[in-house]
Amino acid sequence: MSTALRVPESAATSEARGLDLARADWRDARYQAYMLMRLTFTVAPIAFGIDKFWNQMVYWPKYLAPWIDNIAPGNGQDFMYFVGAVEIVAGIVVLLKPRYGAYLVAAWLAGIVTNLFSYPGWYDIAVRDFGLMLGALALARIASVYDPPLRRAK
Repeated sequence: MSTALRVPESAATSEARGLDLARADWRDARYQAYMLMRLTFTVAPIAFGIDKFWNQMVYWPKYLAPWIDNIAPGNGQDFMYFVGAVEIVAGIVVLLKPRYGAYLVAAWLAGIVTNLFSYPGWYDIAVRDFGLMLGALALARIASVYDPPLRRAK
């Protein structure tokens, strides 16, 4: 018995374009997982990115490593404006093209993890964000089954 994940026989493929994509089927647990992860990695970065401008959920500059605060122009809150903008863009890219946006979110989370592990006090949050990074990487992999790659027009 093979343990390899296979696209079901009923999955629609586009052989004319050379794609082997699974059909969007809400009864398929894999598609449900893909859409749940896509929703999560769209909404969370956008929500947290917006909050970087108002600090309603938490005072975000407290998570910024002192060495980053020292080399970044302005103060910690100024840097959070940049962080918030990047997170909003990353969430929008996941919404529009999860095949690529998930890698963007994973890379951003890797930066956050590096920041949090670079000084004491936030290791628990760093471990949580590392788990989120792995989830974003899992979304990128499963998106390769459901989201077609970008193609150049001929």
